[in-house]
Parts: sequence; C-alpha cells; structure tokens
Amino acid sequence: MPRDSFEDVTDDALLVAYANGDPVAAQALTQRLTPKVFGHAYRLLGNRADAEDITQEALIRLWKFAPEWRQGEAKVSTWLYKVVANLCTDRLRRGHSVDLDSVPDPEDTALSAAEQMQQRARLDGLQQGLNALPERQRQAVVLRHIEGLSNPEIAEIMGAGVEAIESLTARGKRTLAKILAERKDELGYTDG
Repeated sequence: MPRDSFEDVTDDALLVAYANGDPVAAQALTQRLTPKVFGHAYRLLGNRADAEDITQEALIRLWKFAPEWRQGEAKVSTWLYKVVANLCTDRLRRGHSVDLDSVPDPEDTALSAAEQMQQRARLDGLQQGLNALPERQRQAVVLRHIEGLSNPEIAEIMGAGVEAIESLTARGKRTLAKILAERKDELGYTDG
C-alpha cells in the first residue's frame, strides 16, 4: 500500500500495522513523527546533534515496543514525547553541553540578511532562555507553549498531576518572560 494512503490513518493504527508486518506503515509513521520528536528533543537540549541522537533512539524504542502496543490505551505521540523527555533528561544528567553555534541559519531566502540575523538572534535568545529554566519547567513550557499539548497530556508525559503541570508551566513562563524582557533591546523588540 503506498504511503500516501496512510494520511488519514491514526498513529495508533499505523503502529499496529507495523507490528503486524507492514513496513510501509512504519515509513509513514516515521515521516509523520520524526519532525515532532526532533523538535521536542532540540528544544529540551538546545543541541542539534544530541537531538538527532535522541530522535533516533526514541524511534528505535517505539519500533521495539510496537508488538506490545495496546491500541487505544495511550496516544503514540504522548508515549513518544515521554520517551524523548526521559532520554533528554538522561543526556542532560550525563553532562552534554549545549552548543548553540550548531544551530543552522534559517533557510528562508525571502528574508533580508538583516531580518535573518534578527530572527536567528531571537531564536537563539529563546533557546538560551529555555536553557536557563530548571529542567522540569523547561519541559512543561516546551510541551505546552511550543508543542501545543494540553495540560493532561503533559501530566501524563511528565508523570505529574495536572495542577503541578499548571504550576510548572506558569513559573517557567514567568521566568522565561523575565529573561527575555531583560534582552528586549538586544533582540530587537521595541514598545512601539
């Protein structure tokens, strides 16, 4: 079956299809999930190479777990975000450093050089602000405000109650706002 035919199939169903021997379902699910997984890992680690490693490891774990997957119990993406968060936590505890110089320049050629530099500075500023947050606050803020997950989904991923997630997210957002406000002029934000 061609990959295009999987567009309306849920992640859950694709994983079950892979577990039942359909390699094309695995390709379709990999193409669907890889950008989300990589983005989440990158935002937690701030390092492209480490995020690529985490993405690969998380997807390998998904494929190994596929035969045991119980359809309808959890969302594949929620399970995968939790695996990524755990792998990132392990990587951070082992002391991998954040290498912001490895962030590539934006590829959008429609922007002028000055606009590209400004956008890069803002993205770097956001990543540096995220890196300054305590680990659990950073996870909560990234999952809520960048990945767009709901508080109950985040609670499941992080193994905490919804109220704890709300608190972590609020504290993280306030701290991040303060960090970025201190750099407002440097990042090109004006009150006008």
